[in-house]
Amino acid sequence: MFRMILAAAASLFLSGCTNIAYYAQALEGQVQLMASSRRISDLVADAATDPGLRQKLERASAIREFASRELALPDNDSYRYYADLGRPYVVWNVFAAPEFSVEPQQWCLLFIYCFKYRGYYDKAAADLYADELRQAGADTYVGGVTAYSTLGLFNDPVLNTFLRFGDQEVARLVFHELAHQVVYARDDTAFNESFATTVENEGMRRWLHRSSTPEQLRAFEMRQGRQTQFIRLVTDSREQLREIYSSSLPPDAKRRAKSETLAQMKLTYAGLKASWGNSPAYDRWFSQPLNNASLGSIALYTQWVPAFNALLEQEEGNLPRFYLRVEALARLPKAERATALERLLPDRTGFSAS
Repeated sequence: MFRMILAAAASLFLSGCTNIAYYAQALEGQVQLMASSRRISDLVADAATDPGLRQKLERASAIREFASRELALPDNDSYRYYADLGRPYVVWNVFAAPEFSVEPQQWCLLFIYCFKYRGYYDKAAADLYADELRQAGADTYVGGVTAYSTLGLFNDPVLNTFLRFGDQEVARLVFHELAHQVVYARDDTAFNESFATTVENEGMRRWLHRSSTPEQLRAFEMRQGRQTQFIRLVTDSREQLREIYSSSLPPDAKRRAKSETLAQMKLTYAGLKASWGNSPAYDRWFSQPLNNASLGSIALYTQWVPAFNALLEQEEGNLPRFYLRVEALARLPKAERATALERLLPDRTGFSAS
């Protein structure tokens, strides 16, 4: 998610000409978002509000209350406002990686915060920047984002970009984004996103047990199982590419091996899809060019999820205690934090993506 707009705004007039346009669009986009926001309780009480929208907002409010009451997530004004931006995504994130590296490129806001993606409120601007990086030799990927967190600096609103997908998507994103307000480790995107994804998944299980039918819960668990298979496929493919890039093969041979690995990944996905009854769950992602950047965009959100799941299990599902353990990890130097998370990872011996 695209964060710390305030840091960008504060540094707007301190940066070089190259970055001023980027910071300016970030500031303008956040200001427009805030100007479009109205308190949900006011919209629900307004007789002019479309009945369908009122019903969705009432359910979103119930989800927001559940987040603080049952998941110990912050009880503030985030997600108690609504904004219709008139577009399908709030921002578009640009991911990039070198031709022979699985490590995503990192961008820093005047060394205040660093992220392994760069967000734009305008898709054309995101595509233009990605094209510049591509012409310089990098692998690139542009992904639309339906929500982001400002870490409590602003009252992040419910947006039309995810309200349109129904209650489960609202719950998933509210739980995920509020988790960023609980723990946030500076300059460690994979840690932050994996933690929020873990809270999101646990929150969804608890919310569905409370509010859904057994059939809906089974459907969610089935989707989670498929997601696990997809993530493991991405992880295994990245590890194969990592070995190729670290080998002594000449560049042309590395390119051939890279192409073969990505082609095999598509074939494996076709097998998974067939086993799922031809569910098109990840067709859209596979329809775009596969490269180091697109694989990295998935890894950033899932890399440490198994470790966080193990930590949550150690705390017997007690979320406040889990948050305290994660806060302690966030205070460690980045290298020590990674080592601690590695120790928590379960043994994946014997995994098969088919």
